[in-house]
Amino acid sequence: MSVHQIHVFISHSWSYSGHYDTLAGWIFGQSWRAGSASMLLHNYSVPRTNPILNASNDRQLREAIHNQIRRSHVIVIPTGMYAQYSKWIGKEINGSAIYDKPILAVNPRAQLRTSSVVQNAAAKCVGWSSRSVVEGIWELYYR
Repeated sequence: MSVHQIHVFISHSWSYSGHYDTLAGWIFGQSWRAGSASMLLHNYSVPRTNPILNASNDRQLREAIHNQIRRSHVIVIPTGMYAQYSKWIGKEINGSAIYDKPILAVNPRAQLRTSSVVQNAAAKCVGWSSRSVVEGIWELYYR
């Protein structure tokens, strides 16, 4: 039996933190397996409880976000329409490209409109369920 430590960065907007809270609960709130492999999923996000407060300008904010992304294996981004207009999420997508980190796009349940910015940047897109999200993370990590 093997154990894989997977670092996951979940993108979010403070105004729409419900998506982050749900995803974090699913991903980090229980033990997961893929066949005989155990997954230890670690949170490398920037949660509301530990925001980036010392960034005094856009360059410092981008560097702080990119530092978290650089240390992650998979980036998870909900495809809600707020992502289309978020400067923060744009920096995360940019960092994912710079550090060659795959993006897992997650379509929130009952969301009729989704962000084409996120979907175009994603290596994989999944529906709004804990199993599909974790299986997507595993697939992108193990690629």
